Amino acid sequence: MRLSAVCAVLLLGLGVVPLLRRAAARTGARVLLALLGVRLVWRGPLPRPGSLLVANHVSWLDILALHAMVPVRLVAKREVRDWPGVGMLAAATGAIFLDRTRPRSLPRTVAEVSAALRAGRSVAVFPEGTTFCGARQGRFRPAMFQAAIDAGAPVAPVSIRYDSTAAAFVGDDTLWSSVRRVAGLRGLTATLVAAPALRPTEGTDRRALARAAQSSTGLAGYRLAA
Repeated sequence: MRLSAVCAVLLLGLGVVPLLRRAAARTGARVLLALLGVRLVWRGPLPRPGSLLVANHVSWLDILALHAMVPVRLVAKREVRDWPGVGMLAAATGAIFLDRTRPRSLPRTVAEVSAALRAGRSVAVFPEGTTFCGARQGRFRPAMFQAAIDAGAPVAPVSIRYDSTAAAFVGDDTLWSSVRRVAGLRGLTATLVAAPALRPTEGTDRRALARAAQSSTGLAGYRLAA
């Protein structure tokens, strides 16, 4: 029943989101999470418009959780565009797609993120570049932090935590199997913890900014519940 309801909302969203954009994306994300039995908790300050949100990456649920809480454009890998339903919705909400197989395209993507920040739009990115589960965490890659430096935009570190390992989308897992696993849970809580914003200035080193942002997420001692 949950999966059928999710499919129905996705089909409806394909028609509504292009018309209403931000409001529809936020409402749609909240509805999808509710249908999947996911409870959202936000702790800490809400980022102001025009912020670069940087978060650890655990699951495809991270995307819905961020959209449900904050109006953002998302930086996503190019493959997301091909995901059934989700890819079209991501494109309709202004996602910025990054082709990781073409490193030469990275400066263009950074410039696009910087332009969005200058225009007052918040942008969310997962600087680890892939998903990690539990205590394991990837290094925050510095490239996208240059966009915040160029735009003079605040960087808002956000840690995303789940109370079950079933939320993780890692390894050889497929999107469909992950969705089915989450839908089969009795309940799942996603907790988003925002740290105070970091405010880069001209001349700030993006690598140092990435390290400071990762340190601010406070995930060093975090363990995902079984």
